[in-house]
Amino acid sequence: MQKKESFYTKDVVLVMMASFFFMFSTMFINPLINGYAKELGSTAVFAGLIVGIMSLASMFLRPVAGNLTDHFSKYLLATIGGVLIFLGILGYILTPNSELLLVFRLLNGTGFVLATVCMTTWLALLVPRQHVGEAMGFYGLMNALAMAVAPAVSINLYHLIGYRKSIMFAAAAALLMIICVQFVGDHGQPVQLHHPRPHAAFQIIQPNVLPVAILTTLFAIPYFTTQADIVSYVEQRNVNVAVGTYFLIYAVILLAIRIIFKAAFDTVRFGVWFWVSWVATGLYVTFLAVMTNNWLMFLAAAGMAVGYGVIYSVLQATAMLLAPMDEQGLASATFYLGLDIGMTLGPILGGVIDTIFPIHDFYLVQLALLPLMLIVYLIWRKRLNGAIDHH
Repeated sequence: MQKKESFYTKDVVLVMMASFFFMFSTMFINPLINGYAKELGSTAVFAGLIVGIMSLASMFLRPVAGNLTDHFSKYLLATIGGVLIFLGILGYILTPNSELLLVFRLLNGTGFVLATVCMTTWLALLVPRQHVGEAMGFYGLMNALAMAVAPAVSINLYHLIGYRKSIMFAAAAALLMIICVQFVGDHGQPVQLHHPRPHAAFQIIQPNVLPVAILTTLFAIPYFTTQADIVSYVEQRNVNVAVGTYFLIYAVILLAIRIIFKAAFDTVRFGVWFWVSWVATGLYVTFLAVMTNNWLMFLAAAGMAVGYGVIYSVLQATAMLLAPMDEQGLASATFYLGLDIGMTLGPILGGVIDTIFPIHDFYLVQLALLPLMLIVYLIWRKRLNGAIDHH
């Protein structure tokens, strides 16, 4: 039995920290930007555009970021991404009106796209290939923690000190991300193959990763409808639950799962995770549909940790393993494209469901996603289950 070498090098830890900071800065702003735009004199519709422009820009910029990541040093791109995020957030603090806020939101979004694609790829290159699953699990955990903590902090802070001063915390986080990146020793130069394969100079997606992107979208939709609508859903249904703790419970349970099963992410086949997450998704959507007390809410949050939190990292690792070494950036971009579509469709579908159906059916309607996930998995199960043999 050989001793398992630890992959927690200084570089890996710094990239993880940088990932937490840039995710924190973006997730900190998300709950505030709508109200802030209105405070600056924007209409409700224009405020909605300012909120949504980031996901929209992401979709178009992902393939560009993926191609850049495969051709330039990750250090350079992460630094540029961090600087763009910082400048965008600085713009939010200084802007006199909501029109300029839109411009700075685009700047922030461009940096965010570069950073997400670049950081994942960089991390996948810094760890041994047989530990990509574990690394992606902890990378996902950094993101999940930032997603759970940042909105909670920002919502409480802005009540105390107002929008502009609160946003300074997000700017500080972006600055910390830039600083972390500067100390990473391995700059993640592009991988040069001895026998380069003939392929198009610019690809939109990494074709092997397509089923991963589709599954990412389908699993992400109920997660992001919940993120956007759970507060108003609870109000409309008049349910007495501590809804503010929902995503915190989700993050804590996800943390426990990632730590307990960390090695399994590299040894267990995709199909096992798929079935577990598929069943858990059905359960948490049902729990949310019938939720009347905190216990049911707790079960829903736990189900979401297994149903979305686990499969998210597994899909991300599978994307990296299915693609050749010189197309890791493109693989990462393809995975995130699936996520962007889910992030954009979730709240839109939520609004549509809320308009057409009574509020009691808000979650039951989303169970229709389960057969779609099953079809995608059954068509591509051979490829997805084979990913783990690609080391």
